[in-house]
Amino acid sequence: MKFSSVEKQHLLRAWLVISVAFAIMLSGGFSFSEQFFTAAVMSAVTVGLGFLLHELAHKFLAQRYGCIAEFRAFDTMLVLAVIMSFFGFILAAPGAVFIHGHVNKARNGRISVVGPVVNIVLAYFFFAVLIATQAYAYGNQLISNIAYYGLSINSWLAVFNLLPFWHLDGAKVFAWNKRIYAAALLMAIATFLVSIQIMSSCVSCNPELADACLADFFLPPYFLRGGEKNQSSVRQFCHLT
Repeated sequence: MKFSSVEKQHLLRAWLVISVAFAIMLSGGFSFSEQFFTAAVMSAVTVGLGFLLHELAHKFLAQRYGCIAEFRAFDTMLVLAVIMSFFGFILAAPGAVFIHGHVNKARNGRISVVGPVVNIVLAYFFFAVLIATQAYAYGNQLISNIAYYGLSINSWLAVFNLLPFWHLDGAKVFAWNKRIYAAALLMAIATFLVSIQIMSSCVSCNPELADACLADFFLPPYFLRGGEKNQSSVRQFCHLT
């Protein structure tokens, strides 16, 4: 892939700011504490990486078709995300890939579907990490937290982006090929259901985390709610049984 110096700055800015915004929400505010640093690492690896690779997948295929494709951060939305994070919720739209060139309906559909597919692949990667971590009686707690959050974030990203409305990827894929759209949506929903099952296991092994798990799962990543309860679920992930 080809990147301009301006695009590299926009990618880095979007990744860093959205990661900090989610870290603020998850840890209950900005600080130089270990809790905030942990939340920042989790956010960068899960939310930040999910957004970044989703957009880069669009860019990669567009460039393969000979188009000019560059990511641009939405600075206003990034600032808004940071402000909202202090109030315990985030409406995240860090940026988008702008494409110039010959893009017909089929190419537009293919370019659009690769973003959610990347999120599905990422979700199952985090799922595999979670299983591997839980296979050990004394698995690393931070890795478990990251893996669970990465699974839930990316599965929801895939489902949300495949909704056939507005300017979302799903609308373009649906207009191109309804069979491929159905297959991608079913795959995303299946991934989403895996996250639900893991959330249910979390609740069953520790009922006190029920509200926290529900808040963490059903609201990320475009609209997330913070607060004391879902901060506790970030700090504590129960081992699956």
